[in-house]
Amino acid sequence: MKEPVVSMKNLSHAYENKNTLHDINFEIPHGAFMGMIGPNGGGKTTLINLILGLIKPDHGSINLFGEPIQKFKDWSKIGFVSQKANSFNKGFPATVYEVVSMGLTGKIGYFKLFKATHKQKVIEAIEQVGMEDYTYENIGNLSGGQQQRVFIARSLVSEPELLILDEPTVGVDQENVQKFYDLLHQLNEKHTITLLLVTHDTGTMTEHATDLVCLNRTLHFHGNPDEYKTLTNDDLSKFYSHPVNIVTHSH
Repeated sequence: MKEPVVSMKNLSHAYENKNTLHDINFEIPHGAFMGMIGPNGGGKTTLINLILGLIKPDHGSINLFGEPIQKFKDWSKIGFVSQKANSFNKGFPATVYEVVSMGLTGKIGYFKLFKATHKQKVIEAIEQVGMEDYTYENIGNLSGGQQQRVFIARSLVSEPELLILDEPTVGVDQENVQKFYDLLHQLNEKHTITLLLVTHDTGTMTEHATDLVCLNRTLHFHGNPDEYKTLTNDDLSKFYSHPVNIVTHSH
């Protein structure tokens, strides 16, 4: 059995003496599709930054692929897709191919010439997200959903084992949200990429994720979607620190 992709023990972090995360303990198993939910300001982005090594915990430990984060070097194993839709410059002069190729910079270095094998990896990543018909299209001409696929391809080109997505459907029209989740399922099941998806769409997550965590400064829930569905409105109101009504999605 493989080591967990991410393991956290007694993890705490504070900004200006104010706790943002307190005593977090959970693992992301190899091959999981984990959804992370919780209110704004609950520490989700802070937790992502800790996993990515952008900030250090005040207490506790993080292991990545069985190795303490302080010793972890193989960052190409982790891909990250941020909330790009609200801030992306549509006038950015780059094609889909050029944007995806940027994902190889960490492996081959800046100002290095691409070999044929590198070019093939870029094409394969574009095909993996179903954007081969737009390979040489300017990215600014694409819809929000199409752009997010391109940014996923940019992360996939380095062949990560863990893909972290922060609110990836922000700015994506509802018609394409289901297609987007279908793509994530394909990456998770067919390509065995472990996923960590941060979202406010709890209803959709209960239909798609294999594991769920609810974070509001501390860990309020960690289990599977069926267990989450047994929670009451009162339970969720305690987690979110304000009244919550459960909404279900029918497909």
